[in-house]
Amino acid sequence: MAKTKKAKTDKPSKAPKKIGKHGKDGKDGKKAGAAVPDEQGLDFARAWVEFPDPADDEQVFRCDLTWLTSRWTCIFGSGCQGIQAGRADDGCCTLGAHFSDEDDEKRVAGHVAKLTPEIWQHHDVGAQTGWIQEDEDGERQTRRFEGSCIFQNRPGFAGGAGCSLHILALREGREPLETKPDVCWQLPVRRTYEWIDRPDDTRVLQISIGEYDRRGWGPGGHDLHWWCTSATSAHGAGKAVYESYRPELIELMGKEGYERLAELCEERLASQLPLVAPHPADPAV
Repeated sequence: MAKTKKAKTDKPSKAPKKIGKHGKDGKDGKKAGAAVPDEQGLDFARAWVEFPDPADDEQVFRCDLTWLTSRWTCIFGSGCQGIQAGRADDGCCTLGAHFSDEDDEKRVAGHVAKLTPEIWQHHDVGAQTGWIQEDEDGERQTRRFEGSCIFQNRPGFAGGAGCSLHILALREGREPLETKPDVCWQLPVRRTYEWIDRPDDTRVLQISIGEYDRRGWGPGGHDLHWWCTSATSAHGAGKAVYESYRPELIELMGKEGYERLAELCEERLASQLPLVAPHPADPAV
């Protein structure tokens, strides 16, 4: 069920002030390479829509239709340049994942217990010496091992490259959002909250659903080697984001909220071309 009643901003993934520094277990093992410059920047016209939450009259959704109707898709392992130079195979897993709260960590731990050496390359390391670490601010996150998240299987691993928790979900017939840390399955969609005071002295909780761009990572996001949301190489999917991320958006908004969003997205795409404020990284129509 969507967690909108928490009325707090989802804890973002954190980028260090200087990308390239490693934690205790960090090792590069590769030479840094320059990113292919295909990002379209951060500031451009966007089309937003606001509508009441059909399930809660004290909430309104504010959604970025430019992003949600864009043709972005994850290209991990198929052209992703990675957030750290020289580590394209990591994708966005280089820094590990911060837990949003104790419930998030507890939920993930339940699925970690089901991982086996056949689908988790670093199973023995995690089982013997742990899979959680604290960052420089004392916040808990998945451990970084040999330069990336300990749950990331490296290319060539027989059980499959990529997130072992993601692989577990697919094997069990689950959605990956059930097994992975919150920040991992939410990327690259960002949910934020803001209480709005209205002229009639009422308040409403505004829940914004938009693009998790470089700024979402905090100040260090500007130092990422490459980021996919505005990169032309990651735009060109057959389905729009609101369709391909249906399970995640339902979890973030609730089923009724998502259904209304989908209607508005479909109306936008069915309108006479050209679209107002299309995503600049999308292919030309």
